[in-house]
Amino acid sequence: MLRRALVAEGLGSMLLAATVIGSGIMAEQLAGGNLAVALLANTAATVAVLATLIALLGPISGAHFNPAVSLVEALRGKLTLRHTVAYVVVQIAGCCLGAFLAHAMFEMPLLQASVHLRTGPAQWLSEAVATAGLILVVVGSAGPNEAAWRVSAWIGAAYWFTASTSFANPAITIARSLSNTFAGIAPAHVIGFIVSQLCGAVVGLLLAKFLLLTSTSLRSCADTKLPPNDGTTMGKEVAAPGLTDATTVHER
Repeated sequence: MLRRALVAEGLGSMLLAATVIGSGIMAEQLAGGNLAVALLANTAATVAVLATLIALLGPISGAHFNPAVSLVEALRGKLTLRHTVAYVVVQIAGCCLGAFLAHAMFEMPLLQASVHLRTGPAQWLSEAVATAGLILVVVGSAGPNEAAWRVSAWIGAAYWFTASTSFANPAITIARSLSNTFAGIAPAHVIGFIVSQLCGAVVGLLLAKFLLLTSTSLRSCADTKLPPNDGTTMGKEVAAPGLTDATTVHER
């Protein structure tokens, strides 16, 4: 079971990174210098592949594709330490392979280092906000089909309302530092993004516990009912089942 999950995580991470970087290359080539058009094309491709991969691979591995998501699931007791480490290693390796795959498809040098500068308080705040929102969406989704459109919609929106264009994923941040293309980030700026993403993930988990889990508990209490007194269940209280726990998934 773990082997299948790791293969799904590795494959999904690779295809996600290949799409983010590859669509950025294609968009830059076709947009004729119009960065707005290039970002729009990059966004559309990312949203489409996220929705597809989450729906397809979610039932197998949870479709995290993101160390921040896996670490949050470990904190929630959904993943063991051993499984969490394995997930994170596979996600990073898969995203890096995705960068090489994108380069190969566009006949570019496989090994690159980005010179795209992305740093500063505004960028770091953007990554924290994007990742916090992502975790909130993930925890609040009831399964892969629901998460597929929710996660992709959040990431698509965050591409445009954050200054960083919403990486929200330590693995793909590392991979993008290996690509001197539209989607790249300078290697020296990776650590700032990752720290911001992990901080945002913790904030997202705390918000989810306060908003979603508390709400679920209150709803379960409100749904508690006494059955009709038919002489057979007299004095026995029957509680309606609460909301099922969210199936874990990811982004970008």
